[in-house]
Amino acid sequence: MQLERIELDQTRELGPAGVAARVRALVPGVQSVAEDVRRILASVRAEGDAAVLRLTEQLDLAGGSARPLRVGAGELDEAIKGMPREVIAGLQVAIANVSEVAQSGVVADEEVRLPQGHRVTLRELPVDSAAVYVPGGRAPYPSTAVMGVVTARAAGVLDVCVCSPPRADGEIDPVVLGTCRLLGVERVYRMGGAHAIAALAYGTESVSGVDVIVGPGNLYVQEAKRQVSDTVGIDGIAGPSDLVVVCGADADPRLIALDMLAQAEHGQGSLVVLISHEQDALTSVERELDRIAARHLDLKLGQCASVSCESVGEAVAIADLIAPEHLELIGAEVEALSPMVRHAGCLFIGIDSATAFGDYVAGSNHILPTGGAARFSSVLNAACFRRRMSEVRIDAASARTLALAGGPIAQAEGFVMHAESMLARIEAPSRDDIGENREA
Repeated sequence: MQLERIELDQTRELGPAGVAARVRALVPGVQSVAEDVRRILASVRAEGDAAVLRLTEQLDLAGGSARPLRVGAGELDEAIKGMPREVIAGLQVAIANVSEVAQSGVVADEEVRLPQGHRVTLRELPVDSAAVYVPGGRAPYPSTAVMGVVTARAAGVLDVCVCSPPRADGEIDPVVLGTCRLLGVERVYRMGGAHAIAALAYGTESVSGVDVIVGPGNLYVQEAKRQVSDTVGIDGIAGPSDLVVVCGADADPRLIALDMLAQAEHGQGSLVVLISHEQDALTSVERELDRIAARHLDLKLGQCASVSCESVGEAVAIADLIAPEHLELIGAEVEALSPMVRHAGCLFIGIDSATAFGDYVAGSNHILPTGGAARFSSVLNAACFRRRMSEVRIDAASARTLALAGGPIAQAEGFVMHAESMLARIEAPSRDDIGENREA
């Protein structure tokens, strides 16, 4: 595992923002694949199933023919029969915890009564359909199916489908299929990459288009989500994993190293960063990283950086500027500064609050903004699958009052008919008068 060290003199020279930028530059951004993705989306939009199947054979399979895009119900049934009981039990814990947390984010309609006498109701409605992208490639991710599907269901979405790239033999991993059956998902598609995102956004002969697409994936998947976001809703950018650990002198170096390597094993696009004002702590963790990684030479680990800084406050400030997907604060002095953190996908406080728990069973969602997107994007939650609609009820008396306020604004903007539409309510006869005239 290769470690990039940013020494104290470099931190002084670069400053917190410069250190954050240097760390972020260790992994490529989605812009590097933008043009390739644009061509893939255009192909699927023009050719439908034919393009998806062709791209699946080219990119996912070992020279074989692609299976039908939709997985049959019988295949889902068979998959769950073959799952170990302890895996099913663990998934049930994850489902229950994620569901409880997700449901807490569903809010009731709220009616606001304004001083002029009228009412505006903010209604929350679930989208009609959603898709959860479950990555494949190096490993199956049944936990991602849980995170996406359970949250969509908690939000009230009735039509939820899953897609996942097939292995080289043309099949989706049976653990993912079994999890889909456990979740009650009826539509599962054998497809991945940018072409899967295109199919879900635009629809094809075999794939029904959806309203929202969520889930993590590689650079191609995330860039595709970005490019189709004018057609469907997306959860945000959830690409290769990243983790920042800020630790003090009293932190356990072995556990920190394990937490870092757990995220680094997501692959070479992932990023793990250690920051501390305690040089001895940095050295101890680095030693543990080397020792543990040496036992797992078969793993393809992501980028790793170690940052030395002046103070615990500067350490937390640098982490906040990196805006990581996961941020761990470990050690009494560091944990006390948790209120400083504003920019992280998920914050883990304390030596036993390992990021890996959040990946599976803690109840927090592991579909998180990556690549610094935690500055403006949120963890996957029920709101990602819901939209707000205003409902306005204005009676005649309120309309007259509002017209006196709104008419001049419209006239100042040059919208004559807007003004006349409002001001006409002042001149209009009362509803009682209209009723009397009709009776006459």
